[in-house]
Amino acid sequence: MHATKPGGALEATLRNDRLFVLGGLIAASLLAWVYTVKLARELPHLPAAHIGAARTLPWNPGDLGLLFLMWTVMMTAMMVPTAAPMVLAFAKIKRKQGPDLAPMWPVVAFVLGYVVVWTVFSGLATIVEWRLHVATLVDVDGAAASPLFGGVLLFTAGVFQWTPLKQACLRHCRSPLAFFMTSWRDGWRGALAMGLEHGIYCVGCCWALMALMFVAGVMNLLWLAVIAAFVLLEKVVPSVRLVSNTAGVLLTVWGLYLIRLGF
Repeated sequence: MHATKPGGALEATLRNDRLFVLGGLIAASLLAWVYTVKLARELPHLPAAHIGAARTLPWNPGDLGLLFLMWTVMMTAMMVPTAAPMVLAFAKIKRKQGPDLAPMWPVVAFVLGYVVVWTVFSGLATIVEWRLHVATLVDVDGAAASPLFGGVLLFTAGVFQWTPLKQACLRHCRSPLAFFMTSWRDGWRGALAMGLEHGIYCVGCCWALMALMFVAGVMNLLWLAVIAAFVLLEKVVPSVRLVSNTAGVLLTVWGLYLIRLGF
């Protein structure tokens, strides 16, 4: 009989990069969703002390900090799962380059770069929501305060679905091997840079869809789940143009309907 090497089972599991990486992404996403649900229950009126007097009583840094935390957790919950095809492709390439366990660190760096970009986006979203509150365009739940504003958001997102920028960014997100063939960088710094680049493309593809969170409310869990599911759908379904363009038409029509109600 051959003796089992200490840690052999663990090493074998770690070498199965697809299982290990996918499990890590799922775990991170689940934790973020759990915390998002917690925030939705405990902080339904996050800066409520100031909303009623938004024009005369500024928010304090604590309000903005909590709002930034909320956005960061939500973006992690929504967007990390959609990066799974790209991350798995990167892990597979790194595993073929080296048989040891070291390639896992570049994978972590790649995911970190991706999350950093969405964290920056979360900071911008925090400022936008703050200013929308001050302008009374959204209510205390971050939902459009009027059909007109909600309609404008829907119409904008619908039109953006048809633009060359949307399609170019979406092609990038759906083509991991093409991205790595043209943008490959070695080492963990290179992995971090590629993660940042992928994140920028992803924001370019999805920013208008993220703006739709202001239609039904940024803490409306069902609405968040629908948007996250659609983003993932766009990245994995074969007939992406049909899905993307159909969504564009529906969003545009819905937006025009609400805009008409607003007048």
